Amino acid sequence: QVQFVESGGGLVQPGGSLRLSCAASGNIFNIDRMGWYRQVSGKQRELVAAITAGGTTAYADYLKGRFEISRDNAKTAVYLQMNSLQPEDTAVYICNALDRSTMDDYWGQGTQVTVSS
Repeated sequence: QVQFVESGGGLVQPGGSLRLSCAASGNIFNIDRMGWYRQVSGKQRELVAAITAGGTTAYADYLKGRFEISRDNAKTAVYLQMNSLQPEDTAVYICNALDRSTMDDYWGQGTQVTVSS
């Protein structure tokens, strides 16, 4: 099993920034891709951004360059810098990790991001 410690969510005004952090522990030897998804109540979970252990990144098209994902392989941690936040970015942001040996996905509990004036 893999456990996560997520942090960095909160309330921010439109146009503001937040930085999310997620550190994985437990059975992390084969963790490759890590990323962030977001979910609004009643809607499907959607990919925000992901990054492989080699540093290859992928972003949702709707982000338009506002967010940046990074990771620290030594800490098995992933970060999401979110800039120019808008009310439509309000969601629970959930950390994800893929075990490349089993192809199992692991999920954090999520951290709430609220963008409101």
